[in-house]
Amino acid sequence: MIEQFVQEILREYEIKRNAARASREKRIQEVYHRIPRIQEIDGELNKTGISISRALIKGVDDPEKTVASFKEYLDQLKRERAILLTENNIPMQYLDENFSCNECRDTGFTQGGQKCKCFKQQLITKAYDMSNLSNVLKKENFKTFNLSLFSDEPFDGQSLSPKQNMLDILNVSEGFVFNFEENNEENLLFYGETGLGKTFLTNCIAKALLDRGKIVIYQTSFKLLEILEDLRFNNDTKDRTKYNLLFEADLLIIDDLGTEMTNTFTNSEIFNIINSRLLSNKKTIVSTNLSPKEMMDRYDDRIFSRLFSKFTVLHFYGKDLRWETR
Repeated sequence: MIEQFVQEILREYEIKRNAARASREKRIQEVYHRIPRIQEIDGELNKTGISISRALIKGVDDPEKTVASFKEYLDQLKRERAILLTENNIPMQYLDENFSCNECRDTGFTQGGQKCKCFKQQLITKAYDMSNLSNVLKKENFKTFNLSLFSDEPFDGQSLSPKQNMLDILNVSEGFVFNFEENNEENLLFYGETGLGKTFLTNCIAKALLDRGKIVIYQTSFKLLEILEDLRFNNDTKDRTKYNLLFEADLLIIDDLGTEMTNTFTNSEIFNIINSRLLSNKKTIVSTNLSPKEMMDRYDDRIFSRLFSKFTVLHFYGKDLRWETR
């Protein structure tokens, strides 16, 4: 999927270069019409450059003298050109190509052959656009994660307080990001009741990876099944692209698993997505309000087995933060 984005960006660069050339040509013709002598000078500059090359190819008795003579004539033409532009209040740069990025000249690559920073930024921007998370991640990320919201008091017989438990989960989540490119088959399953920070933390992970140029797709399970059903009944190109992203994204986040309608079709499709990503070593985060017992009752053995044997299972507990922070 990253290759698809690369090709799209390269096509966008080509469009920018063509637009810059067309705009420059329009300005040139405008100046030629206004100052015909500029057109004559530009023609003479081109002819003189060709004449130098021909003279050197044919061979001359004193090539250095010949080049110096041509150079003096070229400098004379350039000075006249500059004076004419200045006298007519036209900036010297007016006839240059205007690139959106002068470092790579809208090619996407520096002179050393490295991806330009504007290219990398476009990859990140496209990743954000595809993720469905552009706006929310401005507020929900590791920098804004507030551990002090979680209680130090024991909770419901758990061995760790909600704050201690969340600190452990936070460490696992940051490690997941840090080691994301490792071939460690790590996936995460967040479970617990609503209002305990599951979605917030998945967003923290998503932003950290998007900022590294990874393709992250976020879908609620309800929306995910809507995509699958649309493809099943409509099968148009847009639906197919969304469907393919579920398998090809670097990270797929399935939020609120259990809110979708459960039947043979949905069970089969959820298993297909999770299992296919496991087989291709693509990482996945699943978040659910269901307990393990509820998940066992709701889903078939294949889904339950994959989630609890191939995912790091993290239990969120404590008081509903949505009420605590009001």
